[in-house]
Amino acid sequence: MAFSSGGRTQTSLAEINITPLVDVVLVLLLIFMLTAPVLQSGIEVAVPQTRTVNQLTEERTVVSIDHEQRVFLQDKPVNLNDLPTLLRGIGGKGADPAKKVIYLRADQKVPFGAFASVMDAVKQAGITNISIVTRPYEK
Repeated sequence: MAFSSGGRTQTSLAEINITPLVDVVLVLLLIFMLTAPVLQSGIEVAVPQTRTVNQLTEERTVVSIDHEQRVFLQDKPVNLNDLPTLLRGIGGKGADPAKKVIYLRADQKVPFGAFASVMDAVKQAGITNISIVTRPYEK
């Protein structure tokens, strides 16, 4: 599109400078990449230390017990009586409960009775493959 004013012809600037947009998108991407691992484990649990620890490489269902003996499924607080029903619903209706894997994180100050109650609730859901989350000894 051309404009004429006083005998001179001017063209309109139709190009958009996308450099600032790319800068903003890259900064947002960096922020999300740095904060995503922090958001995943929002429950403060001091898990016990052991000599052998396997690293988790994929997202799994985690049941946590904090130092006040509150029970969480992933990051949501749940009632211990509702836990078997909620665990049965994970993975869809056709999922075999015997093939499900549950990771149990418990604070090291939690009494064994509370730990055993949560283990029993998981087994009531038909899940027998339960792994206990620990952390390696610090040198």
